[in-house]
Amino acid sequence: MTLDNKTLLMAAGPNYAALTTLFKNGVPQTHVMWVDTDGENILINTEIHRVKYKNVKIDPRVTVMIWKHDNPFKFVEIRGEVIGEITGQEARDNIDKLSEKYWNKPYPFPIQTERIVLIIKSNKEVIFNLKDEDFD
Repeated sequence: MTLDNKTLLMAAGPNYAALTTLFKNGVPQTHVMWVDTDGENILINTEIHRVKYKNVKIDPRVTVMIWKHDNPFKFVEIRGEVIGEITGQEARDNIDKLSEKYWNKPYPFPIQTERIVLIIKSNKEVIFNLKDEDFD
């Protein structure tokens, strides 16, 4: 499914996201995350020791909700699945890019294990209360 331009703009902008993954027993877990896009998919950067990563290795179905940084009642919800991963230096470069986007500085924390970018393909999008003029 091709992402709507509003979703791409939300993911590219300084807006936070909530990533929901599923434990093995089906119970959901949600974290606030930085978010990115490759222009086709949603990208979420994490580390391989984290529970969210372990969850998507068992069940790749996820939901990502991105809300407008200046109005949380303007948001997009992406229901989809993790279809791939970006590793190595490219994943490290991505977390620095995200840190610059959100904090205006390189990522300040030590990497505990290994950075990884989850590539999320949308199966369904819900756009709530967003208009073209929200991106002027």
